[in-house]
Amino acid sequence: MNKVLTIAGSDCSGGAGIQADIKTITAHRMYAMSAITALTAQNTTGVYGVQETPADFLAQQLDCIFTDIVPDAVKIGMVSSAENISVISDRLRHYGAQNIVLDTVMFSTSGRALLKPEAMDALRTQLLPLAQLITPNIPETEALCGSRIETREQMERAGFAIAAQTDGAVLVKGGHLAGAADDLLVWNGQAFWFEGTRIDNPNTHGTGCTLSSAIACALAAGACMPDAVRQAKAYLTGALRDGLNLGAGNGPLNHCWNL
Repeated sequence: MNKVLTIAGSDCSGGAGIQADIKTITAHRMYAMSAITALTAQNTTGVYGVQETPADFLAQQLDCIFTDIVPDAVKIGMVSSAENISVISDRLRHYGAQNIVLDTVMFSTSGRALLKPEAMDALRTQLLPLAQLITPNIPETEALCGSRIETREQMERAGFAIAAQTDGAVLVKGGHLAGAADDLLVWNGQAFWFEGTRIDNPNTHGTGCTLSSAIACALAAGACMPDAVRQAKAYLTGALRDGLNLGAGNGPLNHCWNL
């Protein structure tokens, strides 16, 4: 059985973060492990509180995982402090972790900043160079490249600019653009566009977490990068089309259990 580690924050409402990652990995019939970077008080309406994991305890979690059950892929989600970014970078380098997917979580869907300003440099210099793939949305891409993005051409320029900072690939998610929700993969010096159909489903809490975890699963199974992105997008589209509604609020998306 393939094994996938998620390093991210806990979402008590179950729709994003560690919980969404574990559901996604399990739906792909893989073994899920987790190292928790923070506890959050959140639901589909916003993030109301964050308690960071102490850096030494985060390191202990990672040591326990890598010295016993070595993951075939690693997904990194919310990491808000420079100290925890340094711990993750140090431990992943020490153990030679493979197939690292970095979901550059900077803002919640409701707009709350989840990455401390002083942690941006640590993200750029320590985690970006480690990742085989980073998956920023448009606001995160703008923060990384320092320029406004409103067109496909601007997405391409930004994607190549960010790719120059890392040896891996960059998936710029186009969901925040007007019109089509196309995504751009910059990989091996080439641009790959993936058409995205907007689905009428308000329950989108955790989509970014789900996509990056699904990509990590595909990489763990041996898929090449474009195929991994294609498979993960198909999984996420299926989850959104299922249209599960849990009741009041903007509930989390459903997960496809019959792969």
